[in-house]
Amino acid sequence: MRTQSRRRPPRATLALAAAGTLLTPLLSGCWVGAGGAGAGGDSINVLMVNNPQMTELQKLAPRFTEETGIKVNFTVLPENDVRDKISQDFANQAGQYDVATLSNYEIPIYARNGWLHEMDSYVAKDQAYDEQDVLGPMRQSLTGDDGKLYGQPFYGESSFLMYRKDVFANAGLTMPAHPTWTQVADLAAKVDGAEPGMKGICLRGLPGWGEVMAPLTTVVNTFGGTWFDQNWKARLDSPEWEKATKFYVDLVREHGESGAPQSGFAECLNNMTQGKVAMWYDATSAAGSLEADDSPVKGKVGYAPAPVEETKSSGWLYTWAWGIQDASHNPDKAWKFVSWASGKQYEQLVGDQIGWSNVPAGKRASTYTNPAYVKEAAAFQEMTKEAIEGAQPNDPGVQPRPAPGIQFVGIPEFTDLGTKVSQEISAAIAGRQSVESALEKSQRLAEKISEEYEGR
Repeated sequence: MRTQSRRRPPRATLALAAAGTLLTPLLSGCWVGAGGAGAGGDSINVLMVNNPQMTELQKLAPRFTEETGIKVNFTVLPENDVRDKISQDFANQAGQYDVATLSNYEIPIYARNGWLHEMDSYVAKDQAYDEQDVLGPMRQSLTGDDGKLYGQPFYGESSFLMYRKDVFANAGLTMPAHPTWTQVADLAAKVDGAEPGMKGICLRGLPGWGEVMAPLTTVVNTFGGTWFDQNWKARLDSPEWEKATKFYVDLVREHGESGAPQSGFAECLNNMTQGKVAMWYDATSAAGSLEADDSPVKGKVGYAPAPVEETKSSGWLYTWAWGIQDASHNPDKAWKFVSWASGKQYEQLVGDQIGWSNVPAGKRASTYTNPAYVKEAAAFQEMTKEAIEGAQPNDPGVQPRPAPGIQFVGIPEFTDLGTKVSQEISAAIAGRQSVESALEKSQRLAEKISEEYEGR
């Protein structure tokens, strides 16, 4: 639950924090990217992350140009690089890029700073886009403090538990329909060693606010903890945080994958695909790879909701979405691109041209009633939809929160805080320090943020 009445940090403070280490261009206010101002005329400039679904969109973009006469100039970069470049251009309102890929972490912050063009006016006129078809939690996570939409999802994900059905059957075990973490720990112990070289579970241990801290924060939420209480008091020294973190660290150390402190999403995906682990808690987007035609475990994996303890649900919520820069010289053309790239017709195009397993799903209800997609993703599509619909970004725990976010805290400072805390947690997983020591250091880091926000 968000506190609507508290004062926000000054815009300048947020701008600097959101832009990370790019202090010189932000302070000078004179940065202009290569290529100068926005595209103008009958073209737009789009800056996006280089993941596979985005590069597929780049290949299909000529269809958009054929339909609209609008040429799209793409700049495609790795995630860390693209975040830096977006923060430069949008923070300065340089206007070089009309559209950029932003997540539900950045969009509310950017909207608060006045860096994004609202989309309500376009949605109201573009009946074909069908905004109500976009899943509710996605719409909510891309809405600003003023209640207006500032982003449209390209694809979305939550988190759930994946497990080897055949391994469980051979061991005479049954996965509960709605497992608790206590039950998962018990199951992990029982399937540890079920096959030669197989461990009970894979959990991320790799440092990073988007790596180990993503699953761990969902565990903290459902164990009753929170990064900050509603008055911005840091709570990493609470009994709930300690219980959740000890549980997570003990589970991965006792029954988790080898090399856990260096294991992130990619490593756990490999472990699950190669039969090295019997269970894996992570992003719903992983299911497509597990069920791919060339996957050794295709058809062998079962899916269950994110495990809980004190909450009804605990899955996270993430989306790569499109944002239009407020300084865009072509906001109307930019919206046409966003509407096309996030619309139903684009999913149909991907299904027809590339294959339904490649559809950027997780954002629209209609995707999950499309017979072609349902057939292709039968093993996991309904569980994915339920996970996303059950996500509660404004109320993910047992107490009111001062900022939105399930697996993150929706403030600019969280990227730095989350990364530093993740390093302490990863060190505990590696056995280099105790959980108590890791949380003591982490609490001090979080208290610095409390000092900035308390009373506002």
